[in-house]
Amino acid sequence: MNIKSLLLGSAAALIAVSGARAADAVVVAEPEPAEYVKICDVYGSGYFYIPGTETCLRIGGYVRYDIGFGDVGSFDGASSVDHQDGDEQDTWYKQARFTLKTWTGQETELGTLKTFTETRFNFGNRNTYGIEDNPATLADETFSNPAGNKGVSLNFAWIQLGGLRVGKDESAFNTFIGYAGNVIQDTLVPYGDFDTNVIQYYFDAGNGFSAVLSLEEGSGVVGTIDSYVPHVVGGLKYTQGWGAITGVVAYDANYEEVAGKVRLDVNATDAISLFVMAGYGTDDNLLDDAGNAIDAGGRGFYKQWSGNWAIWGGATYKFNEKTSFNTQLSYDEGKNFGAAANIAYDIVPGLTITAEVDYINVGEDTVSDWTNAQDDDAIGGMVRFQRSF
Repeated sequence: MNIKSLLLGSAAALIAVSGARAADAVVVAEPEPAEYVKICDVYGSGYFYIPGTETCLRIGGYVRYDIGFGDVGSFDGASSVDHQDGDEQDTWYKQARFTLKTWTGQETELGTLKTFTETRFNFGNRNTYGIEDNPATLADETFSNPAGNKGVSLNFAWIQLGGLRVGKDESAFNTFIGYAGNVIQDTLVPYGDFDTNVIQYYFDAGNGFSAVLSLEEGSGVVGTIDSYVPHVVGGLKYTQGWGAITGVVAYDANYEEVAGKVRLDVNATDAISLFVMAGYGTDDNLLDDAGNAIDAGGRGFYKQWSGNWAIWGGATYKFNEKTSFNTQLSYDEGKNFGAAANIAYDIVPGLTITAEVDYINVGEDTVSDWTNAQDDDAIGGMVRFQRSF
């Protein structure tokens, strides 16, 4: 019995030791807790927390494809339609664009900290002229319409803390009062320049009144400031359920000129919205003693229209949730007249197709960029496909 008990006890001990060793062989360390992306709904839909931070991030943008035809076509939103001599433009305008946007937001003891960026990548027609034999007289000017990469542009890159914004933006002369109508070619009669670095402050009283003060660098050969004195833009707005009244005033530091715009927006019904905008600008330092335009063709960084005054008006009619009709008319003292109309249809959420027809009659005192189209009518159209995300 003693021997049998000893043998049984030894076997049990061996089994226990073997089991312990087997258990030790498969033991693994505790996994680190996984950090999943969390939704951030403080600033709207599409935001999520950057892991390990209190910063909310949203990524978006669009892919766009434009097909243009006829005499009028300017896919970059330029303030003029380059060389509208349609007899030499017997081909399609095409442009593809990819736009990437980012938004961030974070609450701090000094207010909301925000950033916004927008970068555009373009491939399409350049719509240029080539001079062959006689550059002085332009006698042998021939049209060239090469397709190719049109470069990358940084359209927005600003930081905002509370009401203070610094960085790359579009001028408050346009962003605060609003762009023109919901048409593609809304600058047939231009209403102000766009790109600039800014230092600006926004104030919202919370009762419908808001204001902006913006110090701006401008852009371009004649638009960028040439001293330590900045361009200055100030604006006031009153917004209610029926619409809004807005006014902006801008000081051009280069030419020491002033321009202003006043705008009325009216929500006539749930389906119809209307707007009218009038602009006036001084041009004493933009003309020579004979009254001829100098340097900027009578146009400063803000007063881009011809003459002292200009007017724009338009409407949007929503047939239903998917389809809308948009139109805009514009005219300035230089007798430039533009008209645009389109129908925009949301095929599915996020995918919109827009078909537009545009017309311009170029006035008598047009700047040199439009020399080839003086006293001429131009008409064209465009179809745009845009997938926004």
